[in-house]
Amino acid sequence: MTIEISMSSRPRHRFRRGRRQGAKWLAIATLGTLGTLASVIPIRLAIAARQAPRPQAILTLGGGTGREYTSAVLSRSYPHLDVWVSSGSLPDDATAIFTTVGASTHRLNLDYSATDTVTNFTTILPQLKRRRIQHVYLVTSDYHMRRAQTIATIILGSHGITFTPVPVTTQQPDESLNRVIRDAGRSIFWVFTGKSGYQLKSESCEGKNRLEAIVELLVEEGIQCQAL
Repeated sequence: MTIEISMSSRPRHRFRRGRRQGAKWLAIATLGTLGTLASVIPIRLAIAARQAPRPQAILTLGGGTGREYTSAVLSRSYPHLDVWVSSGSLPDDATAIFTTVGASTHRLNLDYSATDTVTNFTTILPQLKRRRIQHVYLVTSDYHMRRAQTIATIILGSHGITFTPVPVTTQQPDESLNRVIRDAGRSIFWVFTGKSGYQLKSESCEGKNRLEAIVELLVEEGIQCQAL
């Protein structure tokens, strides 16, 4: 006697179809949210520029004494502006630079929370918001400015803060577009989740499509949009 046991493949097909549909709707939701973000940021930047046509503070990204020197000279010209230096020179060195050029240190704020360019912005943002700052001078090296402006547009722009770039002249070539794209992705991830997406910076993402990496991180964390 031969007994044939037939297992229906329908449940498996339904499971696969369900996964495909879930991925489809996730992609649609992600693209929709990105589209909303892309439309909201320019509006918020325009409103900030109109309400605060002149910079109300100086934000300096650490990475060389030339940046602190430039911000000190700028501060000397605009002594009423608060100055933030994010993860720059040691306190004694930073204050010495300001003192040397004749700039006051009373409005100098030294913050060492940031570990990279993305967190330069995410760690200082709460302080800017508490002071109701809508417009900042953005000081960094010329080769670094493209990446800094991209991050600032996403992170500061999503919170209604515009910026005026103040590049520090150097002899170094501009950073690669790959670094700009990577940190743009990390900035978008931060807007969604409140986390800087440090994984996008790690070696584990080498060779992986940046959009795929972003989507994977969003799936892991869950898409939870902050109030824009």
